[in-house]
Amino acid sequence: MKLVIVESPTKAKTISKFLGKNYVVKSSYGHVRDLPKKEMGIDIEKDFEPKYIIPGAARTRVSELKKIAQKADEVILATDEDREGEAISWHLVSALNLKKSSPKRIVFHEITKKAIDKAIENPREIDLDLVDAQQARRVLDRLVGYELSPFLWKKVRRGLSAGRVQSVALRLIAEREREIEKFQSKKFWTVPLELKKKGGADDQKFQGELIEKNGKKIEKTETLKLFAGDYKIKETIFNNEKSARETAEDLKKSVLHVKDVIKKEIIRQPSAPFTTSTLQQASINTLGYSAKKTMIAAQKLYEQGFITYMRTDSVNLSLESMLQAKKVIDEKFGQKYSLKNPRFFKNKSKGAQEAHEAIRPAYPEKHPEELKDSLESDQYKLYKLIWERMIASQMSPAIFDSVKVEVSAKNKESKNEYLLHANGSTIKFDGYLRAFSSRKTNGEHLLPELKTKDELEIASIDTQEKSTTPPPRYSEASLVKVLEENGIGRPSTYAPTISTIIERKYVDKNEEKRLFPLEIGLLVNDILVEHFPTIVDTGFTANMEENFDKIAEGKENWVPIIREFYKPFHKNIESKVKTVKKEDYQEKLDRQCPECGGDLIVKFGRFGKFIACSNFPNCRYTEKTADEKKLDDENAGEICELCGSPMAVKHGRFGPFLGCSKYPDCKNIKRIENKTGITCPKCKEGEIVERKSKRGRSFYGCNTYPKCDFALWNKPNGKICPVCQSLLIYDTKGKIKCSNKECKYEEVN
Repeated sequence: MKLVIVESPTKAKTISKFLGKNYVVKSSYGHVRDLPKKEMGIDIEKDFEPKYIIPGAARTRVSELKKIAQKADEVILATDEDREGEAISWHLVSALNLKKSSPKRIVFHEITKKAIDKAIENPREIDLDLVDAQQARRVLDRLVGYELSPFLWKKVRRGLSAGRVQSVALRLIAEREREIEKFQSKKFWTVPLELKKKGGADDQKFQGELIEKNGKKIEKTETLKLFAGDYKIKETIFNNEKSARETAEDLKKSVLHVKDVIKKEIIRQPSAPFTTSTLQQASINTLGYSAKKTMIAAQKLYEQGFITYMRTDSVNLSLESMLQAKKVIDEKFGQKYSLKNPRFFKNKSKGAQEAHEAIRPAYPEKHPEELKDSLESDQYKLYKLIWERMIASQMSPAIFDSVKVEVSAKNKESKNEYLLHANGSTIKFDGYLRAFSSRKTNGEHLLPELKTKDELEIASIDTQEKSTTPPPRYSEASLVKVLEENGIGRPSTYAPTISTIIERKYVDKNEEKRLFPLEIGLLVNDILVEHFPTIVDTGFTANMEENFDKIAEGKENWVPIIREFYKPFHKNIESKVKTVKKEDYQEKLDRQCPECGGDLIVKFGRFGKFIACSNFPNCRYTEKTADEKKLDDENAGEICELCGSPMAVKHGRFGPFLGCSKYPDCKNIKRIENKTGITCPKCKEGEIVERKSKRGRSFYGCNTYPKCDFALWNKPNGKICPVCQSLLIYDTKGKIKCSNKECKYEEVN
């Protein structure tokens, strides 16, 4: 009997289908050894030697595996092929008391019979360089967390924590928020206009853009500050309304004709198949999933054998998968959509693992619709996204006919002559676009058939006042993109990094699912930036990732790298503990304590801010903040339905809630309704409030439930759709659209 050990029970179940009766496949349920939770677990004096233990939750499982391993003729370790998987295999050797020469290590990128058989035939030894790279990351993060977190406890409040990669992500979000706060909007004016053939129908209108006046290019008045950088606005802009209106009036009285029609063919190539980063970005933008939700669904798809390994920064595809894709394309779309030779992509990601594969369907011939009934909804949608992207990557390019029309406008009275441009495109051959079932516009921007000297007229022209906008807050997708571009973290870290800073209450999401820092997050970031700039420096963090890569490649030893970081870091911690005062980060109020006359200050407690006396612990006076008092007032009059006593606002780790004032005699609790002030459109009696589903997902429903079951997943903005009279909602991309799925109304920003 041969024992195969993997991390996941789902993975074990899938692999067991491909192996014969001589094999027993068991799961370790993840890590079997780890650093202790209640101590640092690293011997700094002995070259940062980690002290590994078997956690209580894993002991029973380890005992079972040990018994089976003793009876087995051979032990095969089949954990994931990344550094963490390699480390789990290494830990299994120690935890199960296996002889170092005994276990065989196998790796595979996809859970298919062919891949498993090939791996079994080609075992290798555990790669200790990969183990060292993972161990170096674990040790470094433990040193940072266990020395920085107590500092934050002393200077802000207990329970706070700091992590190496998470702190950089927090800094990016905090700095973007500060940019938004400092942003000063500037007004400008544009002259939007629509053209059509003289005497032509209104449905033949097309947009024109003002380019030149009297042979001179109309300069944009200035490069305006947009999106956290200097970007030129595509429209012609004016500094003042007067010049914009004069130009509009001049154009109204002008004679227009087509000066030139320039046609050219544009070939558009498909994108590369997904990496972890691009999959998360596409899933967030297209499906509205968080990075964490995306990776959970991808993990399940991989373990069930539907996709290849989902933690990768490579865009490579195996030759076999590309040939399978060609066969699918020929059968489903026709030979004109397939390539004679496979298309290869070049990795752009820093430190990408060339030997790995991109995320793709394990069996390209399995169309998403074939699996729809056997997959959960989240898995089906993600598989569809992966399948379409991979198949499209091996399809013919899309061909567009691009048309650029130059329009001359002459005003005889003012003797001014203007040059306008109009651009359009039509799809000549849809190519790889055919693979995407959800595309809406087909990439077309139609212009009427025009030729030189055709007379035109202005269908509409106006002046619009606009304002420059502040840089947008990061979405999870844009944050992942920035982290990857700066070399911060690796494929396995993006999702946990974001979920960690949200779970720690440093960051939250608004209605548009954009990330913004909470007050405690801003404070923690300010302290780290001021006193520990290296930790939150993007360059330092990226450099450490490069060092981990060198360790994995066997080019560096991990101990000197950790030592070089730790000595100055520890010395700085010791210095800051003595010199940084807690009072420097406490807001002082212009009021005295009513009990002892001391200064009142604002403190951060476990469940939020409160007002306390600065003479603590000698004086223990506290009071609620204005926001807390407002919350009390809003919920005053709530009565316990069990005992008739007044309900009081209380706080737990999930936020404020209503609890019976007779506790512990009465333990009734109620959720505090996050009111929207919007009347329920169905019953006309209740109010729309924010609620939580059984899975913890926010939704908006009538507060008279179960009497009225009206509910929406997205937050309503209180306005009514002008087309169908349903409520308007914020969608996942921040746009405002109709809540009625059959209505296509959408507000344009």
